[in-house]
Amino acid sequence: MQMNVHLNFAGSCKEAFELYQKAFKTKSEFSMTYGEAPPGSPVPPDMKDKIMHMSMPLGGALLMGCDTPADRSTPIGGFQVSVQLKDEEEVKRIYEALSEDGSVQMPLAKTFWSPLFGMCTDKFGVGWMVGVPGPPPA
Repeated sequence: MQMNVHLNFAGSCKEAFELYQKAFKTKSEFSMTYGEAPPGSPVPPDMKDKIMHMSMPLGGALLMGCDTPADRSTPIGGFQVSVQLKDEEEVKRIYEALSEDGSVQMPLAKTFWSPLFGMCTDKFGVGWMVGVPGPPPA
């Protein structure tokens, strides 16, 4: 079984994934606009240049997203994407990239469960938890 994360954006999917590609040093594997849908597909004119589906590898999973038509859009919230890496410098770099022009809920710091952990919301409204795995339980 594999679990992936799919994010819905209100028109900023392409820009969000440009940030994620930079932050995670990966590339989008697939991108399709609504305008690239097969002829006859019900595509509102204002959506033709928006993202219908985009995906990129993130660790052993996929980070996926799309732009949601206004009549089906809901604000992002109620969850956070959690990312763990063993390299503290890489955690700092990723956290800095994700939190730029966003908001910080918990600055990167040592916690009782992790040598380095922080929480932020990126400028697109996606919540992130970024950290280094802690030692295994004794």
